[in-house]
Amino acid sequence: MTHQEIIDKIKAYHPKIDESVTCDGFKAGDPSDECTGIVTAIVPTIDAIEKTAELGANLLIVHEPTFYMTPDYTDWHTDFENETVNEKKKLIEKYGVTIWRDHDHMHAHVPDSIFTGVIKRLGWEDYMIDNVEIPMFFPFEIPEMTVGEMGSFLTDKFKLNGLRFIGNPEDKLRKVAIIAHLCPGIFGAEGEDENGNYHDYATSIIKELEHGGYDAVIPGEIIEWNLLSYIRDAARLGRSKACFNVGHFSLEEPGMEYAAEWIRELVPEEIPVHYVRVEEIYSYS
Repeated sequence: MTHQEIIDKIKAYHPKIDESVTCDGFKAGDPSDECTGIVTAIVPTIDAIEKTAELGANLLIVHEPTFYMTPDYTDWHTDFENETVNEKKKLIEKYGVTIWRDHDHMHAHVPDSIFTGVIKRLGWEDYMIDNVEIPMFFPFEIPEMTVGEMGSFLTDKFKLNGLRFIGNPEDKLRKVAIIAHLCPGIFGAEGEDENGNYHDYATSIIKELEHGGYDAVIPGEIIEWNLLSYIRDAARLGRSKACFNVGHFSLEEPGMEYAAEWIRELVPEEIPVHYVRVEEIYSYS
């Protein structure tokens, strides 16, 4: 099968999305090449590209950008040269790897395909509770543990080099939510309504921590001036609130392990499918 034929099967598996605005698509290589094997990885790092070649595969399916820009162009769109991009492109060409990005299609699933993998990794399938009407809000009622115990649990499950958290280590947790990135404007416009009440994603999460009985959140990307500052003050005032900063790639990476499972069901047996873990982006001194 060619890479294009495999991607056609994957797209047929996914819900339909608006192809005119998606960041998904081929980012490098030749879609008409015969596929020798498939690798799934969260992001096409140099190591992931080299590992793909080592495994004898030539189709790398990733979730995050190849060339460092949100629109994920297939080339470098600026007025300055980028030698890192040039060297990376040479490496991709050397190994004959084709890269296809699967981001918007994965998140279009109900339940979300990436976070299905995250929940499987944590073993929290049986702890999910009724959702609230907040985008990318995955709620759980787990067996009671302390903030410190949760930190150790997440460090182990996500194979982290370290973990930043906010909260009192001895405080107890039961209701926990995995949430989306805390980037400003991530889910629509921010601002006041006709009654002068301010609305944004972070404030909607604060409401659930303040009135919905939630003890902790596990976000992707973070900013510190809204939700995280609230959690710090709440914990300082003796309330059991916490935040665990796993990191964007580390949090979503199990979704690509899960992707290898369902892709295996779509392609002929003679095409091997591998999952490659990308090491955590951070080191700690």
